[in-house]
Amino acid sequence: MSIRHLESLFKPKSLAVIGASRREGSLGAVLAANLMSAKFAGTIYPVHPKSEKINGLTAFPSVAELPEAPDLAVLATPPDTVPDLIGQLAERGTRGAVVITAGFGEGGNREGQQRRQKMLDAARSNTLRIIGPNCLGVIVPGSGLNASFSHIAALPGDLAFVTQSGAMVTAMLDWATPRGIGFSHVVSLGDKSDVDFGDMLDYLAQDQATRAVLLYVESITHARKFMSAARAAARSKPVIVIKGGRYAEGAKAAASHTGALAGSDAVYDAVFSRAGLLRVFSLEELFDAAETLATVRTVRGDRLAIATNGGGLGVLATDALIEQGGQLAELSSETIERLDGVLPPTWSRSNPVDIIGDAPGARYTAALDILMDDTAADALLVMNCPTAVASSLEAAQAVASSIAKPASGLGSARGGKPVFTAWVGEAAARDARAVFDGNHLPTYNTPEQAVRGFMHLVHYKRNQVLLTETPSSIIDNPDGSAALPDRASVRTLISTALAEGREWLSEPEAKAVLSAYDIPVVETYQVDSPEAAASAAARIAGPVVLKILSPDLTHKSDVGGVMLGLEGETEVLEAAQEMQARIHRLAPHAVLRGFTVQSFCQRPHAQELIVGAATDAQFGPVILFGAGGTAVEVLADKAIGLPPLNSTLARALIEETRVFRLLQGYRDRAPADLDAVAATLIRLSDLIVDFNEIAEVDINPLLADAQGVVALDARVRVRPDIGTVGQRLAIRPYPRELEQNFTLPDGTGIFLRPIRPEDEPLLQQMFDQLSPQDVRLRFFASLTELSHSFAARLTQIDYHREMAFIALSKSEDGSPEIWGVVRISADPDNERAEYAVLVRSDIKGRGLGVELMNRILNYARSRGLEEIWGDVLDHNRRMLELARELGFSIRHLHDEPGIVRVTRKLSDGV
Repeated sequence: MSIRHLESLFKPKSLAVIGASRREGSLGAVLAANLMSAKFAGTIYPVHPKSEKINGLTAFPSVAELPEAPDLAVLATPPDTVPDLIGQLAERGTRGAVVITAGFGEGGNREGQQRRQKMLDAARSNTLRIIGPNCLGVIVPGSGLNASFSHIAALPGDLAFVTQSGAMVTAMLDWATPRGIGFSHVVSLGDKSDVDFGDMLDYLAQDQATRAVLLYVESITHARKFMSAARAAARSKPVIVIKGGRYAEGAKAAASHTGALAGSDAVYDAVFSRAGLLRVFSLEELFDAAETLATVRTVRGDRLAIATNGGGLGVLATDALIEQGGQLAELSSETIERLDGVLPPTWSRSNPVDIIGDAPGARYTAALDILMDDTAADALLVMNCPTAVASSLEAAQAVASSIAKPASGLGSARGGKPVFTAWVGEAAARDARAVFDGNHLPTYNTPEQAVRGFMHLVHYKRNQVLLTETPSSIIDNPDGSAALPDRASVRTLISTALAEGREWLSEPEAKAVLSAYDIPVVETYQVDSPEAAASAAARIAGPVVLKILSPDLTHKSDVGGVMLGLEGETEVLEAAQEMQARIHRLAPHAVLRGFTVQSFCQRPHAQELIVGAATDAQFGPVILFGAGGTAVEVLADKAIGLPPLNSTLARALIEETRVFRLLQGYRDRAPADLDAVAATLIRLSDLIVDFNEIAEVDINPLLADAQGVVALDARVRVRPDIGTVGQRLAIRPYPRELEQNFTLPDGTGIFLRPIRPEDEPLLQQMFDQLSPQDVRLRFFASLTELSHSFAARLTQIDYHREMAFIALSKSEDGSPEIWGVVRISADPDNERAEYAVLVRSDIKGRGLGVELMNRILNYARSRGLEEIWGDVLDHNRRMLELARELGFSIRHLHDEPGIVRVTRKLSDGV
């Protein structure tokens, strides 16, 4: 349902507190007191069956007797009363409710679950939105709203904190309030029966009062909605998340290496990374992140300059910086020379800058002024340890006064360079930290915490860069079309296995699947007897590998079911007979279906990798990459990503692992063909996208060297089809089914397809061929170039909420070029969408614009959208004529002179 009616929850003009009480210490009394002490500007209606007044306000005996339908209702009544109360409120027109009460199915209670469903059914009739049940409530300081039973009120600010756990609310507020850190929203979601993290991220992404979002997550509901909302929010503001319950007990034994390695927490890691969120791992780290976000906007890079009055502190900070992937800034010779003029002769003459333990405030100021001017440093960390000969407080005051504050009042300094502080100790540092808090400068208790705060911003910036990096088309055809796999062969193999009641494809079948998707595999034969194995070996040049073929033996080598380097028919025959006897003895219950015989791939400098796919119960298919071989679980060197993958995402997955260093080459080993490794990941991702029946894939080992890659062993697990292709993925894949061809009235053929991230260069080329007039009409500005960040935003779209079609033709040299683009961007509720259309200047007048508009309207109608709208400059006559021709209504916007709003209802046909 997303953000519908959430304004009623967070910006109500009136509210009712149902279950309000005068009994001291009761939940209803605390709720009423908090609501009335928060200076809520609207009307508050206490509801109590017996009391005439509560906290000086007139109380009403029931919902039916309220003088109006409140925008928001806060319920703290017994659980059995809640569904009926929600029904009464919905019938009267209330749009939002916060249900504090527990008893709605926590712990799997069946009666509570039924009660929960009754509550949701009652709300659905009028789309009343519910936060909770079993929650601490909602606090919006800017609106004077404290609909919670927290014993601490939140200060106003621009951080939003959204949590499943009510205890986390009080912990955060207890920490933040003394430090002067404020919040735009504090929301306890409780059981997330209706409003969930996806809804909150959609709402807060658009909220101008919120600069950054903190999440405490225990579980995610509606994976695709969450991913879409998180990716959209992370593009506009920092989102930091801590995940509770990292090590779930009772996981089922996995049937493959991939299944064993793709644990649930590793999947959450992949989810947060793909969405562009910054993950932290402890409450302390979340507090540190809140500290950093409350006071620092951003950092340009990962180079840190350090100034300290204690050499030991500098060493600790440096260790922490390098461990977390940052860099010490290389100070310029000019900076060294200037520091020589203001520091004692015994100073360190390098970064970290040790200004010596007797440093007074003036020495801090002098060093700080110089370091802030050095462009080699992206940020500055200033530290102090207490000494008997210098005042820590004086040093803090000097640092605070020397930093020029920007107009926003948030602590940073000249050139936007942020300053972090760490005053260690307790009693001596307390007053100093208060100085930094008062000046909105981030301050930490230890060097490690300060470095971590800096690196939080660095990692967040890296995530944002990854979100907008343009992938290359390493597996596409030269004309820009996607290289097509042999899907028909794969369909036959899967259908055959399912018809026979088999869960696992045989090894030759699994390799045939990979080969159909252009993943190189070794030559392999399936046989049913030792004699047939010997005959198959004769067909293979060179030594062979013999493997037992059994659906009951997951890891064949554990029972001697693999033999390497066999030569000649006689050796293979004897080995097969011995293997058969040995397995009958060691695994008497295993069904033996014969053997596989494959070429013994001798690539001595190749690295053994594992590439696979598994299915997560919450987020669907995931892709795994890491170091392979028989010790794969012991090494546990892995990275997990979410399909669909492109070249950028595939390379990022590879670079997360330790084995990546080996793949880059060392000593006498040449670098491996990383493009071939990345292409394997992309093709595996395509396979998973194309076939819902594939539940698990295990390629181990995949050999990689300078000559490319080859799969030596493969397993594929299948299950009956579970719905529409791609629907099980957390991220909607490229909708290949929307590709189409059509012909313009002049006979020119056009290939229309959804836009892809790889299209950025083509889009740039199209922009370069637009006239200045067309640029201004489309973008409402006189742009001279299309920046990478803007182009990335136009090409890297979320197919779940957006769609952009590009019209492709061929240039004189046969290469593809974009002639036109049409797009829509739907609201999170999938009710309305904004459109935009652009045709290359030299192509106008050939009917392409009409075709593009008709096709996007048809797509919008198929999506279930109710309305399409767009803003047009009032002198864009061609676009306004087209809008009238297509049935759009037209009106001028009084608050935006020169802009015309065109709107088309989709329910009345075309």
